[in-house]
Amino acid sequence: MTEYFSEFPIIIAQAGPLEGQRWNVLNEMKIGRDPDCEIVIPDRQVSRFHAKLTLNNKEILLEDLGSKNGTYLNGLIIKDQSRLQDGDTFQIALVQHFFFLSSDATMPLEHDLFMEPKPIIHPNKIRLDFKSRRVWMGDQEILPPLSVPQFRLLNLIHEQQGKVVSRSDLISIIWGDEKAVGISEQALDALVRRLRERLAQYNPDHEYIVTVRGHGIRLDNEF
Repeated sequence: MTEYFSEFPIIIAQAGPLEGQRWNVLNEMKIGRDPDCEIVIPDRQVSRFHAKLTLNNKEILLEDLGSKNGTYLNGLIIKDQSRLQDGDTFQIALVQHFFFLSSDATMPLEHDLFMEPKPIIHPNKIRLDFKSRRVWMGDQEILPPLSVPQFRLLNLIHEQQGKVVSRSDLISIIWGDEKAVGISEQALDALVRRLRERLAQYNPDHEYIVTVRGHGIRLDNEF
């Protein structure tokens, strides 16, 4: 298997118009729609000068340049300069996804995440990536990303493989033990309702979150 070695950090474009392209971060790189950017994303949702990558003392800093539609690091919008760590993902206006590898990483040119045959995925099955907090229904990513409480709720019932999770466990894990005392049943109901509404935008014909009266809720993700 051929490998790609680099002494510089590597940015790899994933889902989006630049999918499969990669760049070494040598100094400062602007990302945007303008042709003068080092990484040009031809999409109207992307600002002319949207974000910037800076190599600073062997660290890579990601900065939003006042864009209209935001820059996201591991699923969360950033306001200030943020340091990238090996394996991080970031998104430009939810249009283009990038993957970051540190300078001592090796990248297989064959059998990597771009060249592996994609598994057959049911178009209505929910998939999650915990690290980046990204959620897909089949091959379609749910955008904008779920809020942190929504993702925690979905991840919790997803991990239980269709088992019922009690309301008390849901509140404790989603909000934490210290805050759980002040969280009402109505707050949990509202969170469940908002998550149902987000999922229904992608598949209104299936009830993913099933309420089991007197016990809790479970995820119906079998297709």
